[in-house]
Amino acid sequence: MRTCISTRALLALLVLPSGFSLACVANASAADAPLSPSAYGVSTLCSTPAPGHAGCLGLRLVAKAPLSVPHARALARAGHGSSSAPSPSAPSPAVEVEQPIEGSLTPSNLLTGYSLSGAPPPGSTQTIGIVDAYDDPTAEADLERFDSQFKLPACTAREGCFRKVNQEGNEAPLPLAEGGWAQEIATDVEMAHGVCPTCHILLVEAESNSDTDLFAAENTAARLGASEISNSWGGEEEPPDSQAFNHPGIVITASSGDNGYLNWLGGPESTDYPASSPHVVAVGGTRLTLSGVGKTWERETVWNDGGELAGVKEGAGAGGGGCSALFTAPPWQQSVSDWPSVGCGTQRGVADVSADADPYTGVAVYDSTENPEGDKGWGVIGGTSVASPIIAAVFALAGGAHGVEYPARTLYENEIKDSASLHDVVAGSNGECSQPFDESTGSSGCSTAEEAEGCHGHAICLAGPGYDGPSGVGTPDGIGAFQPPPAGSGGEGGTPPGGPPAGGAGAQSPLPPSRASSPPTTSAPAATPTTSVLSALALTRRAIIALNRVRPRVSQVGFAYTLSAATRIRVTLAKRVRIRGRTRWKLISRPLATFAVGGRESRQLSGRGALTPGRYQLTLTPARGAAQSIFFQIG
Repeated sequence: MRTCISTRALLALLVLPSGFSLACVANASAADAPLSPSAYGVSTLCSTPAPGHAGCLGLRLVAKAPLSVPHARALARAGHGSSSAPSPSAPSPAVEVEQPIEGSLTPSNLLTGYSLSGAPPPGSTQTIGIVDAYDDPTAEADLERFDSQFKLPACTAREGCFRKVNQEGNEAPLPLAEGGWAQEIATDVEMAHGVCPTCHILLVEAESNSDTDLFAAENTAARLGASEISNSWGGEEEPPDSQAFNHPGIVITASSGDNGYLNWLGGPESTDYPASSPHVVAVGGTRLTLSGVGKTWERETVWNDGGELAGVKEGAGAGGGGCSALFTAPPWQQSVSDWPSVGCGTQRGVADVSADADPYTGVAVYDSTENPEGDKGWGVIGGTSVASPIIAAVFALAGGAHGVEYPARTLYENEIKDSASLHDVVAGSNGECSQPFDESTGSSGCSTAEEAEGCHGHAICLAGPGYDGPSGVGTPDGIGAFQPPPAGSGGEGGTPPGGPPAGGAGAQSPLPPSRASSPPTTSAPAATPTTSVLSALALTRRAIIALNRVRPRVSQVGFAYTLSAATRIRVTLAKRVRIRGRTRWKLISRPLATFAVGGRESRQLSGRGALTPGRYQLTLTPARGAAQSIFFQIG
């Protein structure tokens, strides 16, 4: 169904920048009916990262009958001609969708839904930095198609609006292309420009998804003048907090994750990094519902499509978050009135703020680079990778950081001063669910109380009035909460919430205690201690014999390695699984933490569980050094 709103009604809802109009085009507004879980499954854009690496946090809706999607055509690929229908046992054909999918959210939906004008303050030039891994060779052309479809101002290199560089800041050579990350890049660029159509875009592509390369790209984005930087990726929380995310005066947003509270849907049992850094704005995920007429905000709940079926965790995902195991909550976070009920003590809570992330209320994205399944064209994307560039763009609409060193502080001060400046998300939980995913509603099969059992009913995984972990202080309702309160009102220039900071009245709020005495930083990363080189990782002979027997056990996984210097080592064992069309590595035993003195050493895992047939990955990660993995097959 196609629904058009009159130009007068649209202008009543939006104050548009000069030359920017919203036209009623086919599929340009959200459908009356939400996207149906019975018609679409969910696939991750990127594979599960190895230790020392990050994965992108985008999720893509995959039609269960691809050729039934309007404007979809089959693409030829190996073993699949476009002229013949696949047999029932054959995989679905790759498709190209030539128009936005009915039901996906558009830039106009996001602007009206979050009461945004689409224009920064007069005279303000904002540059949104997008940091991702690998190259999207069609990023600029795809943005041009996206802008044309939704009647947005063009943003190309010709106009000086779009710039793409490598992690060193050079236009060549660019990294190798990778289809999953390319779709992530398209999502980030198009969401940032869709919400702030007059903002410039700086795309910095890291050589790989290793932390080293991504952190270098982060520093480059800051060095080249980004006023906001969006990071739609994350990995395991490891010390220390990188200086790459400590750029005072720049808004840095980071996705909180797609696997629920403390990654209960899969992955290390921790918050995602860099979202857990106290220097960034951690962005959680919601399910956004718009009204039928005008597509204005109607309600939001915590995004949780997780579930469990026959003992196997499955579902579309859930917004990430939790209490950081490593970092202290900054004083502005601890100053909210309900902080004692959060359950984190003095530890950093994730998230700070949130936006739409549920794939079933996902956004329209155009990507002409084929993804790993061979599909291209228009798609529906969700995950907190959508929420991060939305929030970065809202900060840009508000004029950037306004001199605030760590702009998450602005959100908390406004939540205290004027809670009506945000949509307070009071329903739902991102906690673990033991019931099947409900395809009729596209949501968790559990009650909110059941989901919150994993965090003992604390606000760190349970939404409620005020601050909570899944949604932070809430979602945008205009730009008021993203601008510092006037001096003397508890905001910038006055006494910060919770009393005057160390250093005297009127000083900037300090960093968390562990970093309060740190000097101001530049874009160069701090020096680190000598690394420990791990090499020659292999299964022991006894383990090889045991693993070739029927139903070997975790405790029979023995391994040997060589270490150049003494350090702490984290050992994980994961199995490759496919759940609801999503392939990922799933941890099957508790990580082993051990201290190694150096030289040639051997260890053995502990645990009584049996190893079922499949492919396994054993990974050793030194505290100071690169991770090493080996793979083996059972059965």
